[in-house]
Amino acid sequence: MKSAGTPADRDAGRMNANAKSASAMAIWDRSECRVQIVAGDAALVGDLAIPMEARGLVVFAHGSGSSRTSPRNRFVAGVLQQAGFATLLVDLLTGREARIDQETSEWRFNIPLLGRRLTTITEWQQQHSDLRQLPLGYFGASTGSAAALMAAAERPECVKAVVSRGGRPDLAGSSLARVHTPTLLIVGGDDTEVLELNRQALVRIPAKKNLEIIPGATHLFEEPGALEEVARLATEWCQQHLL
Repeated sequence: MKSAGTPADRDAGRMNANAKSASAMAIWDRSECRVQIVAGDAALVGDLAIPMEARGLVVFAHGSGSSRTSPRNRFVAGVLQQAGFATLLVDLLTGREARIDQETSEWRFNIPLLGRRLTTITEWQQQHSDLRQLPLGYFGASTGSAAALMAAAERPECVKAVVSRGGRPDLAGSSLARVHTPTLLIVGGDDTEVLELNRQALVRIPAKKNLEIIPGATHLFEEPGALEEVARLATEWCQQHLL
């Protein structure tokens, strides 16, 4: 995968580290291209990569028990970067919340909270001149998919595409009926329970939508070639709807 570190450092370094609003603030670590976004009383940490001449921005919403260091999401992000998309892999839980969640699972299914935080990240993106001109998409995994759909329903004028990998869109509940953003659901053919939940959720989404089933793949897409297919499908969807 192509590294976006140096261009991202240059682009991130041009941004104003002190920009504030009532709902969000960005703090930039130029050497690591790391951002911190304040959402209420939570400080959310993300890793931003901006390739040269970026054509869009894809924000990753991670799933149950995962984080921005997820190797699967980082692989997909690398493919998107090669295609000219900026990526932001962000933790929707604080470090303290994530530690508690590992023991109790009390935060990972709080979809309204995760959706609100993703909405705040969207508002943060919209206030920065170096980012707001980039068409915005979401990539959600597992429970992060439900948060992505909920946030897309809240900000349809900002969010131009949603991709779900092995997601739980059913957890978005009544928000599904308000999703008007083109939505791609990607599910492993052998992930039978999640596949059925995706089929049920698909009919409730009024937007342009598609369900892609990867034969022989299970929930984590660990089979040879499965994750590569996820990345290809996600890139094509973003190219169709963010460009």
